[in-house]
Amino acid sequence: QVQLVESGGGLVQAGGSLRLSCAASGRSFIGYWMGWFRQAPGKEREFVANIRLIDGITYYADSAKGRFTISRDIAKRTVYLQMNSLKPEDTTVYYCAARVRDRSSQAVSEYDYWGQGTQVTVSS
Repeated sequence: QVQLVESGGGLVQAGGSLRLSCAASGRSFIGYWMGWFRQAPGKEREFVANIRLIDGITYYADSAKGRFTISRDIAKRTVYLQMNSLKPEDTTVYYCAARVRDRSSQAVSEYDYWGQGTQVTVSS
């Protein structure tokens, strides 16, 4: 089992920045992909970015490219999402997830563990 705990959400003005953190505990997770997703009320959960922990390979949704950066600190068992140039449409709950597979995936259903989510609110 893996437990994931997100932090770092909050209220920020448009154009500002936030850094989300996802701390993992439990079994070793070095072979995993870790991802960030987000879900607005009434909408499906959507992929934001993911990273392969063993070598740092990353993928981003088009909405995140150029503004968000995913990174990891293996020693701290923590994955980060640095979000810059935030827009009001980035307002939603952000979730951290872990995938115990070799291949990357952007599908919600293919992630095995989830955090509880952290709220990000961007004011205009």
